[in-house]
Amino acid sequence: MSLTRATATDLARRLAAREVSAREVVDAHLDRIAAHDGVDADGDVWSARPAGDLGVDDTHAYLAVTATAAREQADEVDARRAAGEQLGPLAGVPLALKDILTMRGAPTTCGSRMLEHWVPPYDATVTNALREAGVIVLGKTNMDEFAMGSSTENSAFGDTRNPWDLDRVPGGSSGGSAAAVAGWLAPLAIGTDTGGSIRQPAALCGVVGAKPTYGTVSRYGLVAFASSLDQAGPFARTVEDAAQLQSLIQGHDPRDATSVPQDAPDLLGGLRDGIAGMRIGVVRELQGDGYEPGVEAAFARSLEQLEGLGAQIEEVSLPHAPYGLPAYYLIAPSEASSNLARFDGVRYGLRVDAPTAEEMNAATRAAGFGPEVKRRIMIGTHALSSGYFDAYYLQASKVRTLIARDFARAFEQVDALVSPTAPSVAFGLGDKADDPLAMYLNDVATVPASLAGTPALSVPAGLAEPPDGSGRQLPVGLQIMAPLSRDEVMYRVGWAFEQQVRFAPEPTGPRAVAAPDREVAS
Repeated sequence: MSLTRATATDLARRLAAREVSAREVVDAHLDRIAAHDGVDADGDVWSARPAGDLGVDDTHAYLAVTATAAREQADEVDARRAAGEQLGPLAGVPLALKDILTMRGAPTTCGSRMLEHWVPPYDATVTNALREAGVIVLGKTNMDEFAMGSSTENSAFGDTRNPWDLDRVPGGSSGGSAAAVAGWLAPLAIGTDTGGSIRQPAALCGVVGAKPTYGTVSRYGLVAFASSLDQAGPFARTVEDAAQLQSLIQGHDPRDATSVPQDAPDLLGGLRDGIAGMRIGVVRELQGDGYEPGVEAAFARSLEQLEGLGAQIEEVSLPHAPYGLPAYYLIAPSEASSNLARFDGVRYGLRVDAPTAEEMNAATRAAGFGPEVKRRIMIGTHALSSGYFDAYYLQASKVRTLIARDFARAFEQVDALVSPTAPSVAFGLGDKADDPLAMYLNDVATVPASLAGTPALSVPAGLAEPPDGSGRQLPVGLQIMAPLSRDEVMYRVGWAFEQQVRFAPEPTGPRAVAAPDREVAS
């Protein structure tokens, strides 16, 4: 099997047995990135080519590839292993890091012109945890600007393409991370999820993606979009790989005021215990109108498969879930308006000089932020303004509390909840770019869990044909939600379901990215 095709767990086993070296694994992935991702493969840090210079077959998952640092870290892992040192379970395995998490010595742009040339002098807690575990960061992945979007078309540096069909979106905002895993450009990736930005692209790209319980993974070094919602989490090709990766990055961090001061859950101990006898609730409000027929059919099959595994399926209600989307699109933009005020042309980031400080500030923000970021800043600023705060932000916060109570009541009845992850399969590049409401509706199934802070996992649930008559078969995701701080439950259900479905992450078709066994380099 090609090194770029293997799962993280398989690579870890082969590395531990010294059947292959970390340097060989890293070089294989760098070769594939150079061949299929539209980067200028020279120097210590490879940069993505300008959007207009991308080839028709380039995925454009990465914005920067830290090639020299990755090779140096691989050599260090190999030397430590040769010396007999006990290393972590994923030591030597490569990973793609969303470009919203800081990494010392590497660009952190957040997909924005505002931070185009910023190289942070420190690591995020997540980045440092990966480094200490011997996980090798290959580079920083493309994303919707400041994590605002559901298609990775809002990046200032060009669109990312879905490896299943390069004319379609990978989802967002962590589309670069999802595409890197789906396109065999990395076996693991880190994304962030504010309202679905890990789970939705995982569903559209046919990979596993998890949003941990809010506060389980440190936000220190994660450039803030909406501080009460942002959460880093794993992408992987299998549920076990995702659980292994979350196990490495979770834990209390005193540098993050939102970090939960409690022991991190054991995600692997009961992973294979099965789900016979478990009560799984189908959320009544997260299905029906607005979901594509193929998605509905895949979800119905998923329920039959869960029942075949011995789970008890019953319908439950989250009565305030339909209000989740409008509440989210008041709360998140309000927090964004506050967080992004720091980008003023004075302290760091882009600066456009002008005769007065006020004109400089306005010119800097006009040049540095893209249309979607400006739209959300204006929404948030309006919602927080005098005379409107009570009517908008305060009301949305009350709805958030009601949704959290709905989840708490539901988990008194069942062990886990399920729904489709996204209402559609991957849609075409540009199809929804000019319709913000249509784009926001992609988050309809994922936002409620984000508002409640509960952990949620997207697992591939098979393929479905989009209603556009293309005849393509594209991935669909099953969303599995668990009680607060019970992340192990979603992984247990996800692992059992994965064994039943036996989904093959195999992008095929006339516009699918080239498979590893068809490439020359790796």
